[in-house]
This record gives sequence, structure tokens and C-alpha cells, in this order.
Amino acid sequence: MSSQQELMFQPIEDLAHKVKKGELTARELVEASLAQIESLNPKLGAFTHVDAEGALAAADQINSEDDRPFAGVPIAIKDNKAVAGMPLTFGAELMGDFVAPSDAFVVRRLREAGFIIVGKTALPEYGLMPVTDPTRGGPARNPWDTTRTAGGSSGGSAAAVASGMVPIAHANDGGGSTRIPASCTGLVGLKPQRGRISLGPELGDAFLVTDGVLTRSTAETAAVLDILEGYETGDATWAASPEHPYAKTIEHEPRTLRIGWTTEPPIDAEVDALSAAATERTAELLSELGHDVEIAEPNWKNDMMIHLFSAAFGPAAATQIIFAQMIAGREATAEDMEPLSWMVWEQSQALSAPMYLAAMTQLNAFSRAFMPFFDSYDILLTPALAERPVKIGEIDPRSADPSGSMARSGKFTPFTAVANVTGQPAISLPIEHGEDGLPLAIQLMAGPGREDLLLRLGAQLEAARPWASRHPQLG
Repeated sequence: MSSQQELMFQPIEDLAHKVKKGELTARELVEASLAQIESLNPKLGAFTHVDAEGALAAADQINSEDDRPFAGVPIAIKDNKAVAGMPLTFGAELMGDFVAPSDAFVVRRLREAGFIIVGKTALPEYGLMPVTDPTRGGPARNPWDTTRTAGGSSGGSAAAVASGMVPIAHANDGGGSTRIPASCTGLVGLKPQRGRISLGPELGDAFLVTDGVLTRSTAETAAVLDILEGYETGDATWAASPEHPYAKTIEHEPRTLRIGWTTEPPIDAEVDALSAAATERTAELLSELGHDVEIAEPNWKNDMMIHLFSAAFGPAAATQIIFAQMIAGREATAEDMEPLSWMVWEQSQALSAPMYLAAMTQLNAFSRAFMPFFDSYDILLTPALAERPVKIGEIDPRSADPSGSMARSGKFTPFTAVANVTGQPAISLPIEHGEDGLPLAIQLMAGPGREDLLLRLGAQLEAARPWASRHPQLG
């Protein structure tokens, strides 16, 4: 591995420390990232836009006296968040060549922490799929096996980090869109508590979606959560800040936790043997680490869940389509979208306000019935995915049967959407590497606002079964 490749696999804290100590310059870090992007992006399709000139100019403004915590560290932003002066496409042709005039709040906070934005990463059209294979730009490929998906909807970010194009990337999660690609590519993916990270300036809050990052370690995830979390003026809802910084919290092992585990998903889906076995071995490991662990039966079986989730997710996605129409200056037609996006758009238009409110009421009722699980347990352990990362094209947004593609998506990722409905935090961890050469991940869910428990337990698991040094071999 070359020195440039090695740099992009180092922890972000170490990279920032090297810049502060004068051992590296920010320009050298950005140049290493840009070289990796030039080499690997044609194979992986992670980036939709690269701003080499802007990133190098930003790097040249940073010196060893810069006291920002991550000064000089390259980062990529998923192409559904506004970055001033860069394209904003949602992975959709309808957006044309629109350039964002300002930064989203989460982007502003990343800049304020010293991160240097090198470009934008791919997502499925309007972020609708658990695979990243948009008509605009093509698939984001898994660095561990380029015939397979990097996941979705933050698939471009996952491919970029897992392959070493950047050491960290922005992601967001409306049904598993951070955790799914993390699971596919061997990364850590945290979905924070609803309201933990501001969705401004566009939104005051959101029922399903929250921002975050994809990293290689729990320590990196904790450190960046510290800079992203917290109220912004005008937020409609927000989560109370933690008593102690997350980066400090994970320095201490968790107390003995009550952990329930299951491999039974909340919808009718078959869980592959590798994923189930990895979950069972993780339960055994947690018991060895001193926790009280037992098989549990969460109250989450619901045959209507896919329908109800779609009733909430569809209108959320439709707001992006409305924005795209405003940018395009015309009404969208079926020719402007992939068949699956068009189906979601038509269904959302047909959904009356009373029907939408009824679906939301039922989802809240589901949460009321499910959340008492966390009165008895601190943590719920499950597989992260029901299947190994699917082959590219296996879940096709251009299929003539878009409802079939949507149902197939649910079979692939049945465990993730519950945390978006309830709003609670959840994390995917790459606990093992399968005999098939692909990462194997588990999911941990905690009660409301308990990211600290997830991160502490994740750090304990990482110490017992280190994963951050595993890298795909791409040449």
C-alpha cells in the first residue's frame, strides 16, 4: 500500500494531529484523497462531483496553528445535502445542473470543525433504495466485491470511505440509509436519535430522516457526533445534549447491560445463515464480556409495516421531487424519473391528508407497543441485514415492476426501518468478515437518546474484535 493510500485509512483524529504537529500539511492530505479518487472512482462510482481546486484552496488556508479539531481532514458529502458552490442533484436527472447557493447546517458544522470537502457522493434517485444504482451516474460498487452493491442510500459515501478515497464521509438515514451501506462495506454507521442533528435550514424536523457519518471506528463516530449534535435556531424539535461528550463517554466501558437478541425480523423475510450466525456469536461475545444476554421477542411483528412506512416515507421523498420540479421549472413526467420514483410520486399524490395522518397514527401506535422492550432491556441486538450485499442489478429501480423492487428491498433490509419509525438511535457494526470475503454486520438498538450506550458497547466490541484495520484489496 502506498503512503497516500495509507493516509486515507488512518483515523481522522490521527490525521488532524499530524497537521497540528506539522508532520503533514492539509494540502498533502487533500492531495492524497484526490489521488485516490482519481485512481479508484472509475472502478467504484462513489463520487458524482469532485472539487479539487476548491479543496486545495481550502487546504492552503490551514496551518499547524489551526485549533479546529479536524483541521485539514478530507470529507465527502452525500449529494442530497447542499454544499455552497457544488451541484445538488438527489441522484435525479430532473435536477439538471443546479448548484447550491449555501451550505446545509450539517455541512456548515463540518466546515467549522475544519473538515475539507473534496466532493459529493452518489445516492439512488431521491434516496429511495437500499442500493445505489441511479440512472444518473450508474452504480456505486462495493470495494470488497465490485459486482455487489455498496448499499444505499448512502452508497457512494460508503464506497468512498471503505476504499480509502476519504477517511470519513457524510451520510443520512431515513430507513437504514446509513446503516445499510455501512453493513455492506465494513464501516460503522450510527443513526442518531431523532432531532439529535439539525436538518436546517430546509427542515425544522423530520419524522424519519437524520444525518450522520460513515467511519471505520466507534471513536471517530463519537467524536464527530459531538460536533454535529445540538440545537440550531429555529429547529422545531431537538434532542437534549448529552451530559458528557460522546468522545469522553466511550473511554469507559459500559456497566453490565441487559441485552436481548433476536434474528427474527419485524416483517416476513428470510435471514441468511451467515448473518444469523454472526448475531448469535456476538450475543455469546457480549455474555463473555459480562453482560446479561438472552434471546428476546420484541413486539415488532407487523404485516402492515411496509405499507405504513411507505405512507410516511413516500411523502418525505416527494418533497425532493417537488423541489426538483421547481428547479426544472415544470411538472415532472414519467420520462423524468425511474419507474420506482414515479410510482412513489404517484402514490404520494394519491394519498389524502386524512390517509397520511391515519398512517402516522398507526406508526406511532406501533412505536408505543414496541418501545416498552427498552424498559426490560438496555439493548436490542439483531442482524444488520437479512442477506449478504446483493449483486448490482438484483434490486432494480428501473424494473417494469417497481412495487416488486420495493418489496425486494424490504426483504434485504428488514431490521433497519424500525428505528426510523420510533426515532431511537441504532448502530451497525462490522463485527466479522464472512467466509465469502464480505463484511458481516450486526445492529444494536438502544432506548431514546442513548447513543452513549451504543457507542460504549460498540467500542467494547471493537476492542474485543478489532475491525478498523480491515481494508479491501483494490490495487
